[in-house]
Amino acid sequence: MKLLVLKSLKRLAFAAVMGLMLAAPGSSIVFAQETDDPVKIEIYKRFVDNRLPNPAVAYQAARDYLTKYNKDKDQYTDYLSKWMAAYERDERKRNLPIFINEKKFAEAYSTGAKILADEPNYLRAQIDLGYAGYLASSSKNEQFNTTALDYARTAIQAIEAGKTPSEWAPFKGKDDTLAYLNYAVGYLTLKTSPDQAIDPLLKAAQYESDIKKTPSTYYFLAVAYESGQYKTLSAAYQKDFADKPETPASKAALEKLGVVMDRIVDAYARAIAAAGTDPKTEASRKEWLLQMTNYYKFRHNNSDAGINEFIQGALQRPLPPKP
Repeated sequence: MKLLVLKSLKRLAFAAVMGLMLAAPGSSIVFAQETDDPVKIEIYKRFVDNRLPNPAVAYQAARDYLTKYNKDKDQYTDYLSKWMAAYERDERKRNLPIFINEKKFAEAYSTGAKILADEPNYLRAQIDLGYAGYLASSSKNEQFNTTALDYARTAIQAIEAGKTPSEWAPFKGKDDTLAYLNYAVGYLTLKTSPDQAIDPLLKAAQYESDIKKTPSTYYFLAVAYESGQYKTLSAAYQKDFADKPETPASKAALEKLGVVMDRIVDAYARAIAAAGTDPKTEASRKEWLLQMTNYYKFRHNNSDAGINEFIQGALQRPLPPKP
């Protein structure tokens, strides 16, 4: 008699546990089940007890249950399968910024791909993966450049269209996010398509953000002008007009080249001004000043008069547009 009572109590206990967990939110439907299996009771109870206070433990209990009772194919295995899938989705979202912060970029992009396979328009992941491309590439890991560019551009379009992520952090807000994403796009296109890097770098520098005060923003802009428009126009001028009498066409070509030189001078001046007197940037400042001086003197009759004043006032002047 005592054995029968004990079995009955176990069945009732398990039915209560099952019934509690399988009541869908907003639903009055409760599934009940009786079982004499003490292991099944223990595993499911471990899941129930930890689902809210310790979901990682609950997740392992759910795995244990489905491993042992996978042949049941009932509402309980169905519920646990769905709960695990939801937990895994949330876990991927939690892990993505951790992977990026730890510079585990392969794991970050693998995890991000899974997140976006489930939720193609999940803006937070697109932002994180877009900027992570800059972090990876600046650490000499360029294998994610193309993928990161796609994410960054998609995120920029979405934000400019009025969409907002679940949170702006680690950035300070909308403008800060757009500044860093445009900076990333500019950096990631600088080596292969320097002319295409100019617009995003200009945009990055116009938002009220730390990017606006960062020397590298303007250094990259100078390099983009040098490697893009200046290189193209200079090569064309050398080919068509070098060592030949001046003509209206050659004069116009030289003036066009001069406008780009002025942009290079301006960008270097901003980089130097933004760097200030930080000892860490001293070597870079010397290099930038040397480059700037060559262009400045060409545009000022081989004189560098006024160059220091030009640098000092650089950040107070409006940023000139792309020619």
